[in-house]
Amino acid sequence: MFVIYLTEQARNQLNILKSDRGLNKRYKAVSKGLCLLAENPRHKGLQTHEFTTLKGPRGEKVFEAYVEQATPAAYRIFWCYGPEKDHITILTITKHP
Repeated sequence: MFVIYLTEQARNQLNILKSDRGLNKRYKAVSKGLCLLAENPRHKGLQTHEFTTLKGPRGEKVFEAYVEQATPAAYRIFWCYGPEKDHITILTITKHP
């Protein structure tokens, strides 16, 4: 199991999803994605892969995890390992462009 840390940006995005009744389905999908990340960042359903155009706050590799698939503007979680060995930092939660 990994400990999940949310950046201020990710926390704000999660709160927006949580507070908007129209986004309730997306909030549930993101919450499930965060649980799956904590259990196993390589879970098949997340389709996690390195996102090579970004680096973490300390130059770490950044990964993208799919929260939704085959959905217009599907949500993604961008994250990196750290700051400790068993930690994952959620950098942002956003719609796929």
